Amino acid sequence: MYARFTLSYRDVEELLAERGLDISYETIRRWALKFGPLFARELRRRRSRPTSQWHLDEMAVMISGKQFWLWRAVDSEGEVLDLLVQRRRNRAAAIRFMRKLLKKQGFAPEVLVTGKLRSYGAAKSELGLSARHEQGLRRNNRAENSHQTVRRRELKMQRFKSPGSAQRFLSVHAAVHNTFNTQRHLTSRKALRPQRRGI
Repeated sequence: MYARFTLSYRDVEELLAERGLDISYETIRRWALKFGPLFARELRRRRSRPTSQWHLDEMAVMISGKQFWLWRAVDSEGEVLDLLVQRRRNRAAAIRFMRKLLKKQGFAPEVLVTGKLRSYGAAKSELGLSARHEQGLRRNNRAENSHQTVRRRELKMQRFKSPGSAQRFLSVHAAVHNTFNTQRHLTSRKALRPQRRGI
């Protein structure tokens, strides 16, 4: 429940108490830390291959009073492919993120859609990608809109406490969000059928 809905540990504690389960919020926190990554790994393993059009974007997040950057990649159907919390928003950070993304996905995209940040073009050249690179106003709305769920969680959690905890939580949150928040208007019929069957 914690990763699926915008709830705090205490909210989950109250929901369980209403159902006759006396479990403290600290126990729920420990469960989330212990089992969250395991559930996320299994959910990712069951997902179908993403589309070959990737939308990349970055957003500022405050962690312990310092500004960090959350780099995110989603495919053309809104599925979160990967994310990375980094201190900088430059060429080296873009290269690091794209390397991680390529390694995790196991294939290169045919189309990269990004904002106007020039670091993406430099990273694409550095990594030798042959994908078509599209930039421009409103072309990257798919990635921009994917940040909304993160903002809601960030507010509920009253900001993230450390870059490591943000990376861990957001990784689990992305896997759960991909599985349970299917937005029909973003998903092709071909991809929707297996999702409904739980494949």
